[in-house]
Amino acid sequence: MNGTHAVEYVVTDNTENSTGGVGFKNDIGAEYSKQTLVSATEFILGIFQQNNPVDRKEVQKVTLVIENTDGVAYAENGEIHVNANYIGNYSGDVKREFTGVLYHGMTHIWQWNGNGQTPGGLIEGIADFVRLKADYAPSHWVKPGQGDNWDQGYDVTARFLDYCNCLRNGFVAELNKKMRSEYSADFFVELLGKTVDQLWTEYKAKYRN
Repeated sequence: MNGTHAVEYVVTDNTENSTGGVGFKNDIGAEYSKQTLVSATEFILGIFQQNNPVDRKEVQKVTLVIENTDGVAYAENGEIHVNANYIGNYSGDVKREFTGVLYHGMTHIWQWNGNGQTPGGLIEGIADFVRLKADYAPSHWVKPGQGDNWDQGYDVTARFLDYCNCLRNGFVAELNKKMRSEYSADFFVELLGKTVDQLWTEYKAKYRN
């Protein structure tokens, strides 16, 4: 894809010989991580329909930092930080889980956030939507139709966005494009002809039976 190869990808391992760090080196490795950053970017730009570089965020460098910390991962300022302890303690297919975490994190690097106005739950939901479409959703995620609010975030919002995307193919790409400089709940009405609350009600009803 044009332009993605202009991005510099760096993997920094700050774990030394911690249990998680050894697990990262043995089960995943820096080379696989770097390849995944590249493939995730290409997948995300495809989902967002951003073949033209002028449509994208200007990202020149992405750094993946593996470190001994808490939580799972976070992304900010062109960096994705992943907790090696989470990797070391993960009981399932750790390479698949790690890949899913990177796809989520890379989405944060590339997505628009409405100039800071977009609800956090929607931001996280779009990142998990990308992870879902890449087929890296973990088994513990909620099933379609589950959840309390459309902007609950993460897997709940990802499943809802998948429903919306089925109503209008490319919906998430168009929603992301609209959020380049601002955010409004009216974006749902503009794209799908219904309020987000109405869409959520219909989504819940579809999976109630």
